[in-house]
Amino acid sequence: MFKYTVKRLLQSLVTVLIIVTIVFVCLRMLPTDSYFTEEQVMKLTEEQKKEQLQAAGLLDPIPTQLFRFYGRLLHLDFGDSRRIQTGVPVMKVIASKFTVSMRLGLIALAISLVIGVLMGVIQAQFKDKIPDHIGTVYTVFVNSVPSLVSYSLVLTFGARVLGLPSLYSTRNPGPSSILPIVCLSLASIAHYALWTRRYMVDESTKDYIKLARVKGMSSGDIMRKHVLKNAFVPLAQYIPASLLLTVGGSLLVERFFSVPGMGPLMTDAIARYDTDVVQACVLIYAALGIIGVFLGDVLMTILDPRIKLTGGSSR
Repeated sequence: MFKYTVKRLLQSLVTVLIIVTIVFVCLRMLPTDSYFTEEQVMKLTEEQKKEQLQAAGLLDPIPTQLFRFYGRLLHLDFGDSRRIQTGVPVMKVIASKFTVSMRLGLIALAISLVIGVLMGVIQAQFKDKIPDHIGTVYTVFVNSVPSLVSYSLVLTFGARVLGLPSLYSTRNPGPSSILPIVCLSLASIAHYALWTRRYMVDESTKDYIKLARVKGMSSGDIMRKHVLKNAFVPLAQYIPASLLLTVGGSLLVERFFSVPGMGPLMTDAIARYDTDVVQACVLIYAALGIIGVFLGDVLMTILDPRIKLTGGSSR
């Protein structure tokens, strides 16, 4: 387990560095005029532009810029934002956005797990009956209807019927967070319900379950002690990744409800050519995704010690 952990951590580090390096090089290959605002392009002379680019180190060879970037990366220094919040350190810009996304994401994930797993359990216990059909209709609806349509339905019902705020407000974060959290939870609830039901139905057809029934164990005990426990093991693999990526923010939901989180930050930084912010966002999202997959594997071994994470022959 220790060797596997060290190996995966090293692989994850290399993968993140490769992703960040590719993005860094691609950004440096863009036209240098993108560095300036439209007003600066019109007012500055070519000599003045060259001086500013030289001062920023953007005229140095790409390997030199990359080496300098790695040096700053060791100190978690991503420089200052040039467009999003001019002159403000990138980490400070991201910290304010990340906090908002983290709060909404954690609440949405907790709701999704509780409701989604409970829905899946009920569907499995009442397979091919009314509760199962209701859950299936919900899952099919969420997965087939475009996200913007379902978000619009939530917005219409929440704002007009329940009187909830339609846009997020930093002055009133509690009530204005309800609709974004609901929308963040919709797809995740369907996902956890679908896979919980599927794993439980598959597990309930295995021989050891039939043997437990023959021995006289009640259906409730079988579901609780055997079926749900074993069915939750493969499902648990995706929880850490869902947690970390949800914390990273949802672009569509945060745009839809004007939430000042991580979701819109990346696209804003790209559109406005704020390269340091883009590089920091890429690093964070890459790290979140890779760490999530790794933690999912570890969680599976904790829930089921029979699973081994080491390779090699079993002979």
